Amino acid sequence: MVFLLLLVAVPAPCAWGQYVTSDTYTRYELLAPETHQFRIYYEVTETKAGARFHFNIIRPGSEASDESVFDGATGKPLKFEVVSGKQARLDSPGENFDPEAQYIKVHLSHSVPAEGEYRLIISKTYKDNQSYYAEGDRIIYKRSLSIARDSVVLPAGYEVVSCSVAAQVIREPDGRLKLAFMNPGSGGPLEVLIQARRLPVKKQE
Repeated sequence: MVFLLLLVAVPAPCAWGQYVTSDTYTRYELLAPETHQFRIYYEVTETKAGARFHFNIIRPGSEASDESVFDGATGKPLKFEVVSGKQARLDSPGENFDPEAQYIKVHLSHSVPAEGEYRLIISKTYKDNQSYYAEGDRIIYKRSLSIARDSVVLPAGYEVVSCSVAAQVIREPDGRLKLAFMNPGSGGPLEVLIQARRLPVKKQE
């Protein structure tokens, strides 16, 4: 079953941008509310000719764990390490890295060819009690998102109460609800605010 929520997005000031990439997609899977954690699956294409590394920022205020990186073409795992923004600037001179942030530095299996690309899949878990928390009988997911295509998957047994952006609501094969939406990019990052609540338990007759 598919529903449409047509609501207004509120533009926000630009944050630190993604490194040179195109055709990005991010899926956020909300875990149990009391953990304040959500699993992130990030698909991205490195397009800078000659690049030997890809850098993915660990957003300030979020605690990252359980990271893994895969080659999008072969599915093979790729070597990576967490480095400071200062180190990222040394590894890739001329790029606008936040010197106070941390980055996942991915070692590509080969450099990006001229007019070519390198597809990556980055998986990680964030803990962030400012972005994901419970309030009364509702769970709140509140985050500024700048990626072009995003989706947020609710925990099992929850229904949508409201969403601050126009979203397509789709039921996953396992019963969870997924909210999928686009960022046209003209107004900067989307300020996403999703509220959900647990479905009542059906009484057995």
